[in-house]
Amino acid sequence: MSERNGVATFQGDPLTLIGPEIKVGDTAPDFVLAGNDMSSASLADFAGKVLIIASVPSLDTPVCDMETRRFNTEAAALGDDVTILTVSMDLPFAQARWCGAAGVDAVKTLSDHKDASFGEGWGTLVKELRLLTRAVFVVDKEGKVAYVEYLPEITDEPDYGAALDAAKALVG
Repeated sequence: MSERNGVATFQGDPLTLIGPEIKVGDTAPDFVLAGNDMSSASLADFAGKVLIIASVPSLDTPVCDMETRRFNTEAAALGDDVTILTVSMDLPFAQARWCGAAGVDAVKTLSDHKDASFGEGWGTLVKELRLLTRAVFVVDKEGKVAYVEYLPEITDEPDYGAALDAAKALVG
């Protein structure tokens, strides 16, 4: 598995990301994640949808909480052709608890805790922490990556507008 050094930091400290750097035009890598009810979810489960995939370290941190709530609010304006996923290493039970407490129902939270298949496949697994770095991807209905943002500092918020505009352009 490839490693990318120094492309992300946590409070200024350099981190190593495991996996490839995903680029616009790439075919979206498959993954196997756990839903809040422990069911398996893969890329094929979202075929025919435009996906916004937010990779976050943990829903129980302030920036991840804020980001997921913001995407949940924005989801209503995107329509049925767009699905928003938030992927973290949090256990499915913790994700379900967080969603209930936060009132998040338009974003689907998925756990990469078991296999780290998303982190390794999408180049977001932080070697030093076994958490996912903050990144946002938009995937078109054919499974091609249309937008990528890896945050250089994982405590920073993503460019919501750019990700939302990329998704809207794929359905409009």
